[in-house]
Amino acid sequence: MEGKHRDPGPADGQRVPVSTYRLQVSEDFDLFEATRRLAYLRDLGVDWVYLSPLLAAEPGSTHGYDVVAHDRIDPARGGEAGLAALSAEARRLGMGVLVDIVPNHVGVAAPSEDTWWWDVLKHGRASEHATAFDIEWAAGDGRIRIPVVGDDDLDPSGAIGNLRVVDTPDGAELLYHDNHYPVAPGTWSEGDDANAVHARQHYELVHWQVADDGLNYRRFFAVNTLAAVRVEDPEVFAESHKEVRRWFEEGLVDGLRVDHPDGLRDPKRYLDDLAELTGGAYVLVEKILEPGEHLPADWATAGTTGYDVLAHVDRVLTDPAGQEPLDALEARLRGGPVDWHAMIHDTKREVADGILGSEVRRITREVRRILPAGPDTTTARIVDAVAELLACFPVYRSYLPEGRAHLDQAFAAARAQRPDLVATFEALLPVLADPWTPPARRFQQTSGMVMAKGVEDCAFYRYSRLTSLNEVGGDPSVFSLDPETFHDHMLVRQARWPHAMTTLSTHDTKRGEDVRARITALAEVPEAWTATLDRLLALVPLPDPGFASLLWQAVLGAWLPSDPDLRARLHGYAEKAMREAGDRTTWTEPDEAYEAAVHAAVDAAFDRDDVRATIEGFLPLVVGPGWVNALSAKLLSITLPGVPDVYQGSELWEQSLVDPDNRRPVDFEARRTMLELAEWSPLGAALDDPGSAKMRVAHAALTLRRDRPELFDGYVAVPAQGSAADHALAYDRGGAIAVVTRLPVGLAARGGWGDTTLALPPGRWRDVVTDRPASPRLAELLAECPVALLVRED
Repeated sequence: MEGKHRDPGPADGQRVPVSTYRLQVSEDFDLFEATRRLAYLRDLGVDWVYLSPLLAAEPGSTHGYDVVAHDRIDPARGGEAGLAALSAEARRLGMGVLVDIVPNHVGVAAPSEDTWWWDVLKHGRASEHATAFDIEWAAGDGRIRIPVVGDDDLDPSGAIGNLRVVDTPDGAELLYHDNHYPVAPGTWSEGDDANAVHARQHYELVHWQVADDGLNYRRFFAVNTLAAVRVEDPEVFAESHKEVRRWFEEGLVDGLRVDHPDGLRDPKRYLDDLAELTGGAYVLVEKILEPGEHLPADWATAGTTGYDVLAHVDRVLTDPAGQEPLDALEARLRGGPVDWHAMIHDTKREVADGILGSEVRRITREVRRILPAGPDTTTARIVDAVAELLACFPVYRSYLPEGRAHLDQAFAAARAQRPDLVATFEALLPVLADPWTPPARRFQQTSGMVMAKGVEDCAFYRYSRLTSLNEVGGDPSVFSLDPETFHDHMLVRQARWPHAMTTLSTHDTKRGEDVRARITALAEVPEAWTATLDRLLALVPLPDPGFASLLWQAVLGAWLPSDPDLRARLHGYAEKAMREAGDRTTWTEPDEAYEAAVHAAVDAAFDRDDVRATIEGFLPLVVGPGWVNALSAKLLSITLPGVPDVYQGSELWEQSLVDPDNRRPVDFEARRTMLELAEWSPLGAALDDPGSAKMRVAHAALTLRRDRPELFDGYVAVPAQGSAADHALAYDRGGAIAVVTRLPVGLAARGGWGDTTLALPPGRWRDVVTDRPASPRLAELLAECPVALLVRED
């Protein structure tokens, strides 16, 4: 996917952020409340505010990704007046506004909330909105299959229990429990049996398990209540972007973050259409890049939302010496060596055969319209071969003709994996390699779904070697990154994607940035961690010791005894982690005994003195180093090439776990007060460290980037010399030099920095973090804080 990179920047006259701050807008934190927090963000040093989705969403939605109407801002989130107020305040403060949009799907959990979906259910293919959704009518005999019927409500005769018809002022409706569905005109008379009426509708309520292999509408991943929309249709694009267009016509918004572009039929064309609609505004894409993969160079975007950089930052702070002992521990816990790539092949295949089987069968039906039937192209063999290709696909998707090499890699791997299907693969290759065939286009939309569900939402919870590496956009089998390779990556980023986003935490990260920073420290103390884990396993035996390792790492990473909600948060994490892992219990078929044992382990951390003492006896080995890692990561993320984003609240310690834990309310008043007082506590090793050192670093770096942008237009590594040189990572961005500490446990074991110095350019330098003159001797430069940001005094 290499090639000449076109200028990704926005059109002349449009703004580019220096930094952003992500806010989760909800009913409890609406646009008016966000407006009241802008002055604090400006004082912190932030340039643009970055808002979660604003369009009308399912009632009660805390995240906004289940959009139900594209023509208005959600009233519960502040509505049109809320955005107007926020935009006006941002303009007054000199700030920009970036908004997250969701072009791929809409929420259909409550059909009456989405007028398009309601109309399609009511009128079927005659609906004016029928082409808006990706529905294969023929596969459902002309009806949309809605997988909502529970086990107890399906009669052997096919009748559905708890189904009734009610008359409303707007026409009759079918009610299944609390779910409302429209009744088509002329299909109901007083006294009709509800099941008879149901049989006459343009939709069919079916058993929930039909979603696995019998669904005939495309979804967001495997979420039945998120129906995909066809923005590749110009009319659908125009209708679904009416409100977005208004934002730019009225000057309310400056840029967009595009959610899940890989779900779109043609992401490049979509981005071109979006550029035309916005006048070439700043646009980012939530695109996951696998190691060695590059963003298509001809996309109309400033770059990704930063998961690729997150992976680099985590790994350059990870001690490579920890890999061998942690590999040995993982092998012992799992009963043998773990092959990550073999694991994700199998988890992806489970997904293709299971919860995304409907998508595989739809691709198969499209293939059958092109390939003549034969002994090698039976329906069963094509289903098997397509599922295997999806399991073997090395990246999220291709964008044919770009990315053909990845398709060829998938075919090569599939042939090796399944030699019995070689003839079928040979028949499929020309079909799936042709950018214009329907199955090739659908295959590309589907491969990313299989990757996300099989890797992020499954294998990440089955692999426990060092869970700080199990993060979106990263390959957990890549253990660490040496500084030289890190610098090489940043040079490429500066040259090709200088305005892409850089991030450490998002609403999708599996662990908050400082949970990961503490877990990263385990790589420096693998023997002590092994002994502690063995002690915990002896005290609280669990059926799966590998999962126990993952659980106890989460406990250590999030442990903050002063948090009254910690127990409940860890129970929520444990439930999601073990069910997403899906090897011993699942969301649809929970194993009560297994889950009870896991929850008992969480409770033991709080209720049993011996377990708690084991945890708290180990924590001093990683808490202090974890804080050092956290400050290093924060300074890196703010000063590296790209546009740094601060996820809400993460200017202090960010010890959240996977969503919804990472969408908890943020105490902005406490943060505002801390910033105003500017009483920066020295970094301590205590669990109750207030985190003011992190705010100090964030404030200094964000302010310098915003006020002195000319100091951040290049990238040159700054070498260190001396006995501890490998513990320093430094670079010059064009006048601002960032310096961070790596591997703090090893540094302390060496006795500190000793004679280590930085090769600073000539001149007098000052550290803006501590506001002190800077010495090239790291023992002096980093005496007060483990990171520094230097500018010339002269």
